[in-house]
Amino acid sequence: MLSLEKGSIMDIQTEKLRLIEWLAGLNDTEILNEFITLKKRKEVDWWDGISAEERSEIEEGLAQADRGEVVPHEEAMEKYKKWL
Repeated sequence: MLSLEKGSIMDIQTEKLRLIEWLAGLNDTEILNEFITLKKRKEVDWWDGISAEERSEIEEGLAQADRGEVVPHEEAMEKYKKWL
């Protein structure tokens, strides 16, 4: 078995291709469902990957938008064009 922690990038790419080939020919729905479950467990929602401070800032921005406290796009672009 390949030890991916110690393997080179080429070894990792080769092993991924082997897995793709094997998976493409797989007809066992039980194993496919196991892969789907594993994939879902490993997926991280971007919201869970940001800090509490970032979430708070986003929530405040959404609340401001809900209250109508917004600036037109053109006005924001003009104000910040020197940084873009």
